Amino acid sequence: MASVKIAYIGGGSTRAPGTVASFIRQAQNFAGCEIALHDLNPERLELVRRLSVKMAEAEGAEIKITATTDRKAALSDCAGVLSSYRPGGFEARYQDERIPLKHGLIGQETQGAGGFFMALRAIAVARELVQDMEQVCPDATLFNYTNPVNIVAQAVSDHSPIRVVSLCEGPIVFPGEIAELVGFDPAKVRAVMLGLNHACWSAHTPDGGAEYDGQPMLPLLAQKLEEGIADDWTRRWVELAVTMNSLPASYMKYYYFEDEMRRALQAKPTTRAQDILADVPSYWQHYHEQASATRPTLEPTLSRGGIFELEVAVDVMDAVFNDKNEVWPTNVVNGGAIHDFPDERVVEVPCMVNLQGVQPIAGYRVPPPVRGLLGALGEYQQLAADAAWDGTRQQAIQALTSNPLVRTLPLAQALYDELAQAHRAHLPERLW
Repeated sequence: MASVKIAYIGGGSTRAPGTVASFIRQAQNFAGCEIALHDLNPERLELVRRLSVKMAEAEGAEIKITATTDRKAALSDCAGVLSSYRPGGFEARYQDERIPLKHGLIGQETQGAGGFFMALRAIAVARELVQDMEQVCPDATLFNYTNPVNIVAQAVSDHSPIRVVSLCEGPIVFPGEIAELVGFDPAKVRAVMLGLNHACWSAHTPDGGAEYDGQPMLPLLAQKLEEGIADDWTRRWVELAVTMNSLPASYMKYYYFEDEMRRALQAKPTTRAQDILADVPSYWQHYHEQASATRPTLEPTLSRGGIFELEVAVDVMDAVFNDKNEVWPTNVVNGGAIHDFPDERVVEVPCMVNLQGVQPIAGYRVPPPVRGLLGALGEYQQLAADAAWDGTRQQAIQALTSNPLVRTLPLAQALYDELAQAHRAHLPERLW
């Protein structure tokens, strides 16, 4: 079994208790490991540490849990670094959502102008993080869960020798979600999703590649569409899948139904960030209560993201450190795995995972009808990563203008000025 030290950057966040719970659930695979929690907020960090220690003891997990606000101390002697942080918190996410909507554009955490500024903030931290890793744990792998995961991984892979793999549960859950919406059993769906993060599609074959209970899934969805689907969003998602002959990530709604999604977001009285902020106090109250309980139990409705968080990252780390030769969808440098993207582009693709690392499996194509949009998103990804790492304000505006949800220069300039001012405290001066 693995017996390594893993630093968790963001270990004092609302997601942290659920993430530690994911490690504890796989305690047999991480017996003898140390999870070093790191965060900037010492009070919340200590609360998560106390709760985590109690959860581990209650389950008899042989996992050592420590905490420190000293990032280099957390990183020292690590074999793996799990990163899941949010510069500026949900208050910053609110600005990412609110300001684009004010300008008549979609505001979202990973898409459009909001996603771009999340990338700028996240990569400013990632650059410092990997510089520290280069000094104190140069052989460690960065398992990144910080959004936008594809742009963060692109920046790190282009500019640092640190090995990086970005992770997201999307490729695993998207096919099941669309199945469940039409009344199918999600457990009977089989689909290989690939492309870019939050822009993945089922692998291109003549029948779309996706199967339901051993049958091609796209004809079954076409039949459901013909019979009539009452819910607007379900109908649109199914129509997109049938039209493109491939199962899409749910985030594709922002591109193929841009006007409808913008109107829906503008009509909503609160943004997603405001909804989360309203729940945050109840999360921390629950964590305080459970840290004092004899046998702590996380309740899904009172824990950010549910009981178990970042499970894909834990699964991939298990496969790496225990040399399991398992296949997992991850975000890594393409290296020719998907023919539709440059070799240096970070893509989301099935990978073989073992002690040698995370290697993309070659031979895939994305569906022809969506290659144009994915190509544009890939070019934006590269421009955004370059601007965030060491670029100028001009390069950042170039990247923002290239985003398919922005497109026009006057809008990009106005958005950039307002969002840069809102996030000034979390951006390097070169981007002001």
